Amino acid sequence: MVLELKPPSKQATFGSLLPLWPTALSYVVSYYFIAIVWLNHHHLLRFCQHASPRLIWMNFVHLFMVSLIPFSTAWIADSKLAAVPVFVYGAVFVLVNVAYIPFEWHALAWAPVEEVSPRTRRFAKTRSLFTLGTFFIAMLVSLKFPSLGFGLICCALLVYLRPEPLDPAIEATNKLGASGAGPSQSEQDAGPNCPLEI
Repeated sequence: MVLELKPPSKQATFGSLLPLWPTALSYVVSYYFIAIVWLNHHHLLRFCQHASPRLIWMNFVHLFMVSLIPFSTAWIADSKLAAVPVFVYGAVFVLVNVAYIPFEWHALAWAPVEEVSPRTRRFAKTRSLFTLGTFFIAMLVSLKFPSLGFGLICCALLVYLRPEPLDPAIEATNKLGASGAGPSQSEQDAGPNCPLEI
């Protein structure tokens, strides 16, 4: 899976970079999305006890959907955010989210209540459904207003800046860890060994 930025083919000037803005924008958004996928995989897979066939196949399906991102990224870049390419881009994000939701819920089912509170589980499920709906709306809106549809996709991705909500209890534990009275955040993030972790 490769995201590609190509240099200007004609002139070696700053002005020749300006027409490349759709390529640069789509590249940044897609790279950010892949970073989100990696971050959330790292966060979720630390809870797994073993690599069950079900978990492996859900992971494969999710990663297959993610592998479609470079194709749709290249298309919206080449077309300068035309309606149909942005629609397809939004559709890919819908497919990625549809594949991610069962993977996320399955991984969270392994998590001990001490590590993932009911509040955090509700937050994760609500966020996944909210972003799925936003991606779907963005996909439809893009047929008439492609720039707005692309903007909705970008806004939905902002929700994933953190894999979990800020929890006062966790923040207090982090402070204890910093003072040497409890486990540090890095020790908490390590979690149980998992052969699937990437």
